[in-house]
Amino acid sequence: MKCTYRLVVVLGGILGLLLMLGFSGDVTRMLRSEVTPGCADLVSSQPKAPSDTDMPSTKPRATTLVNEIDKAAVTHRVIPTAGSASQARPLEGQNRIRRPDAVAGNGEGKMVLAVVCCGNRINETQIMLKSAAALSHSPLTMIVFTEDELKPVFKQMYISWPVSVQKRITLDLHSITFPPGQDAKAWRKLFKPCASQRLFMPSLLKDVDALVYVDTDVMFLAPLEELWKHFSAMNSSHMAAMAPEHEDLATGWYNRFAKHPYYGRLGVNSGVMLMNLTRLRKFGWEEYVVPIYKHYKLAITWGDQDIINIIFHYHSDKLYVYGCEYNLRPDHCMYMSVCKAAEKHGVFVLHGNRGTFHSDKQPAFRAVYRAWEEYKLGDDLRQNLYYPMQRYLIKTTNTNCGKIHSAYLKALGSLVRLR
Repeated sequence: MKCTYRLVVVLGGILGLLLMLGFSGDVTRMLRSEVTPGCADLVSSQPKAPSDTDMPSTKPRATTLVNEIDKAAVTHRVIPTAGSASQARPLEGQNRIRRPDAVAGNGEGKMVLAVVCCGNRINETQIMLKSAAALSHSPLTMIVFTEDELKPVFKQMYISWPVSVQKRITLDLHSITFPPGQDAKAWRKLFKPCASQRLFMPSLLKDVDALVYVDTDVMFLAPLEELWKHFSAMNSSHMAAMAPEHEDLATGWYNRFAKHPYYGRLGVNSGVMLMNLTRLRKFGWEEYVVPIYKHYKLAITWGDQDIINIIFHYHSDKLYVYGCEYNLRPDHCMYMSVCKAAEKHGVFVLHGNRGTFHSDKQPAFRAVYRAWEEYKLGDDLRQNLYYPMQRYLIKTTNTNCGKIHSAYLKALGSLVRLR
């Protein structure tokens, strides 16, 4: 009896031990379970923008089809570096956090402002440069890419500026050019005349660390320093900064009509763009631009801006997003005011796209442009700029964009009071 009992105990112990080993083996396998290398590559090669899962279901069917095609066609050019899939990506709102680890292009050096001017954009380009010169107070380099026949006009403009301004500001003129092997004629005609030139600035301006690029139809209503500060707020992975294309899903263009990938939920507008050229070069920016253009040539509507959106759709962690007050356009007020930050803090940069500065479609934008057009660099800002602009804007209060006339004057008013 005792032998039988001992035998049962021994067998039970052995069985229990086997069960324990089997169970622990399963647990070990579960704890160690990881995505297979093939799956990991698939995940890392198709990153989504932070808010892609929130995209409205009303998106046109054609967009979805193109999205599926493009992933197979250009993934080899837009996949992140190994291991990036495991790095946490900041949401758009978190991109505003000031980071102490910002390195190249963090705003410690001399400010650089860049613009591309071709054709009949000469007058508004000169007025844009005048607005930047009048309101800034730090050393500044202005880089203008333009046609050779327009260079004498810019030289004459610079010579006419007060000596005190010339001592602080340097003007560098560059010819319109594209890297060897590129179809210059095709790139020149992409959307606005010569606007695609800025896509190649990392290689064309090898000695420049960082710059602010603006379209010609931009007016500054606050010192350029206010915009330049965002370089210090960018973290070590950010290589560019822009404002959202829209603030409202109901009127957004990209979420309703785009037939290609774009950044976030609403896309970004590239008319005012901070570019850390050092990081763009390290990233291999131009190696992405050409194949993306070739693949989406028939799908893009807004030229270089669409190419920029496609790149940051796949690399959303490398883009810093600032508020609409740094790139206020008619879209923000033509139906109703949707840029609340501009109403609260004032408009820092006004972007009169679609010829708004030169037509009567948006009188408030035309009023700001008129005031800057009449202002002579070196004159008193309060008497010769602020008060005339105020008078012109008051006459537009019966229009939707004119209803927020105080927003256009807020940042400028603070400046002239300080001076």
